[in-house]
This record gives sequence, structure tokens and C-alpha cells, in this order.
Amino acid sequence: MSRFEEKIKSGHFVVTSELTPPKGIDLSDFFAKADALKGSVDAINITESPRARMAVEPKSVAHLLQDRGIEAIVQITARDRNRIAIQADLLGASLLGIGNFLFMTGDDPKNGDQPEAKGVFDLTTLEMLQAARALRGGRDLAGNDLHGAPQVFLGATMNPGAPDFMREVENTHRKMDSGAQFFQTQAIYHTDSLAQLLDAAKLGSIPLLAGVIPLKSAKMAAWLNATVPGIHVPAETLEELLRAGPDGEAAKGIEIAAKTIRRLRNICAGVHIMAIGWEMKIPEILHAAG
Repeated sequence: MSRFEEKIKSGHFVVTSELTPPKGIDLSDFFAKADALKGSVDAINITESPRARMAVEPKSVAHLLQDRGIEAIVQITARDRNRIAIQADLLGASLLGIGNFLFMTGDDPKNGDQPEAKGVFDLTTLEMLQAARALRGGRDLAGNDLHGAPQVFLGATMNPGAPDFMREVENTHRKMDSGAQFFQTQAIYHTDSLAQLLDAAKLGSIPLLAGVIPLKSAKMAAWLNATVPGIHVPAETLEELLRAGPDGEAAKGIEIAAKTIRRLRNICAGVHIMAIGWEMKIPEILHAAG
């Protein structure tokens, strides 16, 4: 059992964050951010070429992080590899001491920095979860026996702001049935939508970490509303930021994030903070949240 799995199952309120590896092998800035978070978060997601922009693959970086005493969660996408490569990578990551994984479809390469790349998408998110669960049980996805089974803790994503609420509930149930053991959500700014989804999804003992994106400015809030599906920054939150003015927006954004986390403590198992370049502010946000 990984330290992250142990802590989340113990009932403690858990905090995770995420970092994107660089395009290149200089990890000095990446490590500086990770080291600054070490005392404040329980694990750090390592993204896999988000927005289809090529970066260092995550399991190598996760291994280096864990050597520094920082628990990692490796994101696995369906975009770039077929079922053979995905299963092989899960086994390889396990050999490197990595046990936490989060599965998602991945962004279309056409929208990335190398649009000529061909997306693979051999497996769906559900099938990747099923493959990882099979490996944990000592077999591959085709039913062949393994010589030693990995210990893996399997996560999936959930979107409380999805436009089709019932479809999101059904997708959540399918992910649970396929082997998801924890969930992380898209960013939320009003807890009612999360409480409604939790009530409908009936996760039982499966823990959920609610997503939080700290707002740096009213401009950022408006951009999220306009460009990121499933995120809705309420009008009153936008007004708070505007009233704070250019010199006070950052402080107001930290205050709003802290207030959201305080509200979430009674609703879910923890929070997943996606700071988007504001990682150094996470300890301040958590301190303000108590």
C-alpha cells in the first residue's frame, strides 16, 4: 500500500496538487516547486503531456520525486500508447516504486504543439482501469498470468460541472465498476454542485478529492468560464475579484480558494489543488484554510 493510499484510507483530510514536467531534462525549477510543496501536500500528480504538448514522461519524474521523499501520482492517458505499452508502463512504474495512478483519455494531438502526431486511443478510460485492475490481480488484460503482480492504487476523474449531469453520474458508476479506488474532480467554485453529484453517484467508501484552481485575477476567472468545459466561476466570485482591484486580486483569489477548501472539508475526503504556475502560493492557501 502506498503512503497516499494509506493516508486517504485512514480518514485524514488529504491534499494533493499537480506539476507538469518540462519540455527537456532540466528539472531544477520542477524540483524547486515540488520541494516547496513537500510539507504541505500528501501527493503530487505528475501530468502526462497535458494539452497534448510534449514533455518528459511522468513515471521517470515520479520516481525521482519519490527519491526526494515526495509521494507521486502518475497520470496515464489513452492518447499516446496502445494496450501493450500502457500495461508495460504500469508494470515498469511499479518496479520503480510507484503505486498511484490516475487514468484519463488525454487531449487530442491536433490541439497540441505537434499536431501531426497520431492519437492512439486504443483503450478507453474504463478499459485502462480494467487493465490496471487485472494486473493487480496477477493477469494482463488478455488474461495471461503475470510473474509477480503490482500493488497499484487506481484513480479516475469526475466533473461536477458537466453539462449532462446524469451522464456524468453514469460514467462515475462505470469507473467504479471498472476498478476506480479514488476520484479527483475538475475545479469547482460552488460546493452545491459537488454535493449534488456525490448524493447521486453514491460513492460509498470510495474517496473523492475536489478540484480547486486558485484564481489569480478576474481575467483568469473569465478565461476559465470561456474556455474550460465543466468549470463555472460564479458571477459573485467574479465581482469579488473585480472589487478587489488590480492590486488586490491575487490576495482575494487566495482568500476565495481558502474559503472553498474550508467548505469542502465537510463534503469530501480531500482537495486537489491545480495551481497553474502558482504552486508557491499553495502553503499560504492551506494555512488560510486552516
